[in-house]
Amino acid sequence: MKKYLDGRVAIVTGAGSGLGRAHALALAKHGAKVVVNDINGRHQGAPGREVADQIVRDGGAAIADGGDVRDMGQMEAMVSRAIGEWGRVDILVNNAGILRDKSFSKMTLDDFRLVLDVHLMGAVNCTKAVWEHMRDQRYGRIVMTSSSSGLYGNFGQSNYGAAKMAVVGLMQTLSLEGEKYNIRVNCLAPSAATAMTEGILSAEDLEGLKPDAVSPGVVALVEDGAPTRMILLAGAGSFETANITMTQGIHLGETDDPVAHLLDRMDQIKDRRDEFVPAAGWDQYRLELRKAGVLLA
Repeated sequence: MKKYLDGRVAIVTGAGSGLGRAHALALAKHGAKVVVNDINGRHQGAPGREVADQIVRDGGAAIADGGDVRDMGQMEAMVSRAIGEWGRVDILVNNAGILRDKSFSKMTLDDFRLVLDVHLMGAVNCTKAVWEHMRDQRYGRIVMTSSSSGLYGNFGQSNYGAAKMAVVGLMQTLSLEGEKYNIRVNCLAPSAATAMTEGILSAEDLEGLKPDAVSPGVVALVEDGAPTRMILLAGAGSFETANITMTQGIHLGETDDPVAHLLDRMDQIKDRRDEFVPAAGWDQYRLELRKAGVLLA
């Protein structure tokens, strides 16, 4: 089997169990040296240390880190430790996450903020901690972990869905800002049986959603020839992409009752023929101005 990541150094957050564990093992299998981050990893025998020890037993290189992704100082220390150990950081997989599921009417703001802090600000902290290093070395591969809950919604997961769509927006902009530095940024939206899905899916469904079936997608998103600005969906051995598209829509121009015309023509506005994926947010402005006759190209 070809090793796609020989000589690379990777950080995987929330890697003590579930998807993170599977990702860390897959990256190590393909030759990467791995920092196995897990908030419980500061204790001997905790999941992060167990995964790191397994990688070493299998002939790889790994260290455990117990930093909390919500703490910027701890994430900076983690990155400094990786650089001190191996001289560089090439790959970051932002995987750490929690659930606090309830319908929005019953959810406390504390639980809403906590999920945002772990998923969104955790990804921001880790990415910020590696960003300048990756810019300086002109190489980086970053994966944000999104979810179908963010892309499409799930009952009882307003906090989780908001956080998971937020990391898509983070990815979209960082992929543009990192392009000239050879930093490629993508999202993974996994379907997998983990501690976070217990009690939500049936035992039969969970059996078909093994975490290690997702991890080849992570390897593809962080190897040298990886894409950028992709939302890769993965689960049960299947892979798809999600895209945020824009329809051609309509132009109303001057009218006495624009709301009435808008409501009458809603089907035209939603018509998905010739929809496209904007290269950046400015494409909305360009399309709308061109339809208004302000821009000709």
